[in-house]
Amino acid sequence: MRRRSKAPTSPLPQRDGIDPVRVRLPEDPDGVWGTVRAYLVDRYGGAIGAGRVEEMVAGGRFVGTDGPVGGDEPYTAGRYVWFHRDFPAEVPVPFEIGVVHRDERIMVVDKPHFLATMPRGRHVTETALARLRRDAGPARLQPAHRLDRLTAGLVLFVVREEDRGAYQTLFRDRLVRKEYEAVAPYDPGVELPVTVRSRIEKERGVMAAREVPGEPNAESRIELVEHRGGLGRYRLEPVTGRTHQLRVHMNALGLPILHDPVYPVVREDGPEDFGRPLQLLARKLEFTDPFTGEEMRFESRLALSGLG
Repeated sequence: MRRRSKAPTSPLPQRDGIDPVRVRLPEDPDGVWGTVRAYLVDRYGGAIGAGRVEEMVAGGRFVGTDGPVGGDEPYTAGRYVWFHRDFPAEVPVPFEIGVVHRDERIMVVDKPHFLATMPRGRHVTETALARLRRDAGPARLQPAHRLDRLTAGLVLFVVREEDRGAYQTLFRDRLVRKEYEAVAPYDPGVELPVTVRSRIEKERGVMAAREVPGEPNAESRIELVEHRGGLGRYRLEPVTGRTHQLRVHMNALGLPILHDPVYPVVREDGPEDFGRPLQLLARKLEFTDPFTGEEMRFESRLALSGLG
């Protein structure tokens, strides 16, 4: 089998911390496209509109290694083309990212509530990745893992592309100890500490994850640290990393995390209430560095406000 050659370097720089889209023109055995414009309209017309694709072509928004691509250029399979998507309008998240640690390989930051870790769906430029690339560099920064948008706290980013796999493997193989903090109702009838094991599933397009019968795939240790005024501060230690795992497990105990817009009841979609952040914080990360063998330990500098 012939190995595909490595893609050339993009002629377009990042825009607002976001890489351009790279397209490799596929084989066209039936000759249905003929021109580059015909292919681009066929591929992207449904998503962004044929008229908008035509405007982008005319405006030189599609670029090859030798400059803007003319729409009437003959179609050539295997050619690379780059372009920047039109970014959706986003409400700015009014909180800063704090840098906890930075060296030649990694950057550990305090991600604020409401800020997605990386571009996804309607959150593109208002993400930790885009902001860090744009404001703190370096341009090739990538996250080693993902922290839920509504959760604040520690996220590990990798500086060099060639190092990313080693740090991702730590998270995949559960070699990173993670500790969270949460504020939730206090119930003396709930016996703590407790280790919760259950099977959690989340359907695409459905806001809430749910516990279902079957072999457990999620495990969390939950401990009460203090309580006053009907609220408690809890230490949460996830063994696994299912979507919304800690929020689901706390809710299952009858202790839904304060200001959670999904558990126990999904609130109607509307403007973000930046004054009522989910009271969940990724407090600590601990691991052995895969390159130096050094024991690494980081603690968030953020604080939850739920207990005052």
